[in-house]
Amino acid sequence: MPTKILFNETDDNEPGELLTVKGKRPVRYYPGTHQKMTDQVHQFVQSQDDTIGNVKFTYKAARFEEGWLLDSLGGFYEHAWISDVIKRVKGGKEASVYLCQAGTEVKADLLAAKVYRPRSLRNLKNDHAYREGRIDLDNEGKIILDHGLEHAMAKRTDYGKNLLHQSWIAYEFTTLQKLYEKGVDVPQPFEMAGNAILMKYIGDIDSNAPALSELSLKKAEACELFDRVIHNIDLMLSINCIHGDLSAYNILYWEGQITLIDFPQTVSPTVNRNAFNIFRRDVTRVCEYFSKQGVRTDPQAMAADLWVKNKNKLHPEVDIRLLDPEDPQDRAFWKSHKE
Repeated sequence: MPTKILFNETDDNEPGELLTVKGKRPVRYYPGTHQKMTDQVHQFVQSQDDTIGNVKFTYKAARFEEGWLLDSLGGFYEHAWISDVIKRVKGGKEASVYLCQAGTEVKADLLAAKVYRPRSLRNLKNDHAYREGRIDLDNEGKIILDHGLEHAMAKRTDYGKNLLHQSWIAYEFTTLQKLYEKGVDVPQPFEMAGNAILMKYIGDIDSNAPALSELSLKKAEACELFDRVIHNIDLMLSINCIHGDLSAYNILYWEGQITLIDFPQTVSPTVNRNAFNIFRRDVTRVCEYFSKQGVRTDPQAMAADLWVKNKNKLHPEVDIRLLDPEDPQDRAFWKSHKE
C-alpha cells in the first residue's frame, strides 16, 4: 500500500546506526542556529503580545505614577478601548485626567480617562454629607446588598473604606450614564474599570477644553451660555439629580458649547436632608461667575423657583409625633409650617 511504502522510505532515509554511531549523525543545525531561532521566536511572541505589560505609552509617567497608571488603564488597553495614553491634561487632588487614543472597540478618536488617586491619598471624612440616602455600588455599578459589606462600610474598616472609594467612582459613572441618556450636556461615558472612568474627550489633540473659570466672555455669549447651564441644572433636577459641587471650574467650554463634568458627589433632592442647601449653593456659584460676565442674576429666587417647579418642597415634612404639644416653640413651629 502507498502508506506502507512511504513509511519504509522514511525509515531507509534515517537508519538507526546513523543515530547511534558518533561521527555518522546527520548535522541538523549549524552552530548558533538554535539561539538565533530562539531569539526569532521570542521576538515573534512579543510582537503578538497585546497585554499591558508589553505596552509603551507615549506619555512618560514618573516612577511613582507609572505603576498606578498601568494598573488603572490596563483593562482598557487589553480590551481595545484605548490604544495609547498621549498626555496628562489635568492633575487634581482626587483624580487626574489623561488624553488617550481610542482603540478599535470605541467609535471615537480621542478619549479622556479619569483616574482616581489611590484611596490612601483621598480624604473620605467629608463624604457623609453627600452619601446620605445614597445607595452603595460595587465595582460593576451594581447595588451592594451583602450585609457584611454594608457593615464594613458603616464601621469604616480598611476594607470598608476601599468599598466606599469604589462606590464613589461607580456612582459617578452610573450618574454620567443616566445624565447622558437624558440629554444633559455631559461627556459620553464609555466604560469603568476599577480606579478609572473612560469618557469622551472634550477638545482636540493639541488643546483640551478650558473651564469657564479661565475665560472672560462677551455679554451676549455669556447670556446664551448662562441659559444653557440653567437648562442643564433644571433638567438634572427633573430626574432627581443635583450636581453637588457645580461652579465655573467644572463647566468646560469648547467651540461655543458647554459641558458639565465631575459628578461623584451628586445627591438626590428626595433623600438627602441637606439637598436644597446644596442645590442653592450650586446655583449661587454659577450665578456669581455669570454676574461677573455682565449677566443679571438672582440666585436665591432662581434656586427656589427651580426647586418648586420640579415638585420639591422648600421645607421638609415634619413628623407630628416628634413634636411636643406642650412646648410653645414646637406648637409655633407646627403652626408656621402648616401655613
